[in-house]
Amino acid sequence: MSRKDDFVAEIQAGYTFSGSSIVLGGAMLDGEAVPGLQVKVPLRTMNRHGLIAGATGTGKTKTLQVVAEQLAANGVPSLLMDIKGDLSGVAMPGTDHPKIVERSGKIGVSWHPTGNSVEFMTLSGEKGARLRATVSEFGPVLFSRILGLNDTQGGVVAVAFKYCDDRNLPLLDLKDFKKVLQYLGNEGKVEIEAEYGQFSSATAATILRKVVEMEQQGAELFFGELSFDVQDLCRMDENGRGVISIVRLTDVQDRPKLFSTFMLQMLAEIYSSFPEEGDVEQPKLCIFIDEAHLVFQEATPALMQQLEAIIKLIRSKGVGIYFITQNPTDIPDSILAQLGLKIQHALRAFTAKDRKAIKLAAENYPITKWYQTEDLLTNLGIGEAFVSVLNEKGIPPPLAHSLMRAPETRMDVLTPTEIDNIIARSALVRKYNQEVDRESAYEILTEKIQEAQAEVAEQEAEKPAPRASGPAEKSVFEQVISNPTTRQIGRTVARELTRGLLGVLGLGGSSSSRRKKTGWF
Repeated sequence: MSRKDDFVAEIQAGYTFSGSSIVLGGAMLDGEAVPGLQVKVPLRTMNRHGLIAGATGTGKTKTLQVVAEQLAANGVPSLLMDIKGDLSGVAMPGTDHPKIVERSGKIGVSWHPTGNSVEFMTLSGEKGARLRATVSEFGPVLFSRILGLNDTQGGVVAVAFKYCDDRNLPLLDLKDFKKVLQYLGNEGKVEIEAEYGQFSSATAATILRKVVEMEQQGAELFFGELSFDVQDLCRMDENGRGVISIVRLTDVQDRPKLFSTFMLQMLAEIYSSFPEEGDVEQPKLCIFIDEAHLVFQEATPALMQQLEAIIKLIRSKGVGIYFITQNPTDIPDSILAQLGLKIQHALRAFTAKDRKAIKLAAENYPITKWYQTEDLLTNLGIGEAFVSVLNEKGIPPPLAHSLMRAPETRMDVLTPTEIDNIIARSALVRKYNQEVDRESAYEILTEKIQEAQAEVAEQEAEKPAPRASGPAEKSVFEQVISNPTTRQIGRTVARELTRGLLGVLGLGGSSSSRRKKTGWF
């Protein structure tokens, strides 16, 4: 058997599955595609998560389109995080081109331009259905971890949530939480200390600063009502194709905390609300996170721990998570180890650090006798990739250098008019873009403070007015002493007393008498 025949036999054995699968591309040997030798991934393992990596311009976005549209064709809905704004074309049929036909022929697939049912969503001011969640839905633990609080500060957050729960104060948005924290540190301090114990005003101030920092990244647009129901992500259209939901995030690239906050809340909500599915024939939902490094670069250790736990457990809910990034080293090792599907496009080596990263990336793939993985990683052509999947038993088949199939959808963005037309037909836009601002903790506590202030003002008004100030009245003694007649009598009495005293001492009488008695001449 020749080397090529040996290669074909090994790839065919490794990529033949009993259940449904999707075709990713065709296997290549010595730089040439082997006609009809397809590289597939079984739908049954698509909830085992995955990675699409590669340098800019190597074909990551087109691969993402292929996977999403092939899932949709098999009735699997997906959620796409569109950071760069170049995924909207998945809604419209692609345009025929000779190179596409040639590529499809080498792979052994037919190419039919096909559009998809798409929902556009937004976290900010972009067009689309608004994605929101209330502060209460986060819960004190997740909310504290998003803010990056320590245990002491997290305890204060837990007290604030408990206080609101006990008194039916809805915590809907960030202004509700800030108002509660301010109230407990001032007007409600005696009440909270009597029931839950003391906490320092410095701790409350630190938490408030963290909330303000998150507000500066636009988080106030995300917190509030109407809360998004994650079940709306799991829809199929009238033709039985999975609906592709695209979250437009072009204006949050410089606000990674908002992006990571949204992602963690979304995953936590899916995990808590989706039923256990176990091993299913195909996933219930697949989530694609473009520019995945934005999720991890702002994550605290506590947040990373939460994210790792969710990714480990969420696959039992029938959900697959796929990270799209330039280099596998952007993904923490603890998460990278859990990814079943890996599609690695070309990497570029411009520095010693780049070469080291390429060596590490090559070590993430199965050892193969057919390729020098580390060398080939820098020489892969556009639209080529190394593919590593899991078979239905969870075992990786041989690593395949693959010519990736072309998307059947448009490989360009939609025009503003096309986006407007899709949004105008959207039932989710009509459902979630209505403004809801019901009475919550902010309004209730503000009214309570105003009532207390009014009561204090009323009590002050009921106190007797003090007597008007003026010249002080003289006492009886002062009145007698100041009388002129009294003064004259006083002077006369004093004179007579003096004379009497002098007489007793022998000093009285005339002047001549005094001189004789004293021996004076």
